[in-house]
Amino acid sequence: MSPHILILGGTTEARELAAELAARPSEVRVTTSLAGRVSRPGALAGDVRIGGFGGAEGLAEWLREHRVDAVVDATHPFAESITANAARAAAATGLPVVVLRRPGWQPGPEDHWHMVASLPEAAEALPGLGRRVLLTTGRLGLAAFAHLPQLHFVVRSVEPPAPPMPPDTEVLLARGPFTVADEAALLREHRIDVVVTKDSGGPATSAKLTAAREAGVPVVVVRRPPLPEGVSAVPDVAGVLERLGLSPGR
Repeated sequence: MSPHILILGGTTEARELAAELAARPSEVRVTTSLAGRVSRPGALAGDVRIGGFGGAEGLAEWLREHRVDAVVDATHPFAESITANAARAAAATGLPVVVLRRPGWQPGPEDHWHMVASLPEAAEALPGLGRRVLLTTGRLGLAAFAHLPQLHFVVRSVEPPAPPMPPDTEVLLARGPFTVADEAALLREHRIDVVVTKDSGGPATSAKLTAAREAGVPVVVVRRPPLPEGVSAVPDVAGVLERLGLSPGR
């Protein structure tokens, strides 16, 4: 039987990896697991399961039951608990785990970035930077900004955000990728004078950084959480294939 690869998915890179592995049925069998937080996920190649595992122990049990040979954590760079559970489950079962993380964004000389370690730190920095905030940190975690009634927030997310949230909030439901022209128009129309984002990396949502730079708008960037001890990441699908001992480009 071909080796069974479990992908912890939810990202563009996870979808690309699933397609690459599913095209090799004689070499590997692939299952992608989605947490189920997005109501209408895109189509995925290979087998798909939706829902949590019940922590590291539940994941380890699933890995044994389904005879998984390797785990690829291709979740969002800020899915800290999933990454920690994957590392613990892999250690408990003796399986290799590969973390696929797109490279983070890097500021240029004309960018006005304020790097912070968390959403609460981002909220603390805002009053000194602006009054009209474009918040693109996802639909969860808005409680960190709920104590700032003096600021106007434009919250953009794929799904409706979860309360509590700031009292003066306008919600925009949208899915990237976005163009620089799109983002520049949004900044103008909503008179945004500060942007808050997580260092998600990748091109799908980076246009807002270019638009902010061109408009002279400061950006508060939340740093990525560190990987678990002893776990390293590869930046792309080719790196995963190499770790799995598979030749690229088939």
